[in-house]
Amino acid sequence: MLLGQSPRSGGVLEIFGKDINVHLKSIRQKTGIVPQADNLDPDFTVAENLSIYGSYFRLSRKSLASRIPELLEMVQLSDRAECRISTLSGGMQRRLTLARALVNDPKLLVLDEPTTGLDPQARHMIWSLVHQIKRSGKTILLTTHYMEEAERLCDEVIIIDHGRLLAQGSPVNLIKEHCETDVVEIRGEVALAITRDLPESFRCDRSGDSLYIYSSDTFRLLEWAESLQGLTSLHRKTGLEDVFLRLTGRGLR
Repeated sequence: MLLGQSPRSGGVLEIFGKDINVHLKSIRQKTGIVPQADNLDPDFTVAENLSIYGSYFRLSRKSLASRIPELLEMVQLSDRAECRISTLSGGMQRRLTLARALVNDPKLLVLDEPTTGLDPQARHMIWSLVHQIKRSGKTILLTTHYMEEAERLCDEVIIIDHGRLLAQGSPVNLIKEHCETDVVEIRGEVALAITRDLPESFRCDRSGDSLYIYSSDTFRLLEWAESLQGLTSLHRKTGLEDVFLRLTGRGLR
């Protein structure tokens, strides 16, 4: 919808204060997109992919001649400028797709699950680039199923389930509003007696053979976990993933 490729089912859609039905061309000129699946052109080199894409925005050869080296340096692909796409790793292709989305110096950048399928090194590299882009003053709309990613990168989070908005706010505020401060995870064959004897201040959630015991009384929770005989427990602070699972449930979709 933000790119004008899908009609809205209702309501009003304005970007930069303009109705997209009336000002689609000018809005698109100021928008960058990183799709979920890389769609780089395999017939062109790394630099040519950026150059051809820049021509769609009617950028001059002179401006592209300075813009492309800057973008390749930012995503650490300067030494790959003349390489074909087929020679790039998945992480390199993702970084190039991000550079391509920035070729027109957009005010709004849309990232659709930008780190799906990437190894930890590539994922952290993308996160670092997103932080760098944020500091430059651009607005970023990020969709992701990785709650750690949303918690690390986002200033404002919206949780949507079956098309309904369930919660909205900063990661810190959402965690405070919907979850206790701490959780103990217990895996394995868990006796039901454990859940029956829980203090009233504890909340229990179950998934398969795992128990999740939540509480804001850290000392009491740890003391209780240490008293368990023959069971391995893992203590951690709650995060955005705990919020997501509490609001949407643990059932598979």
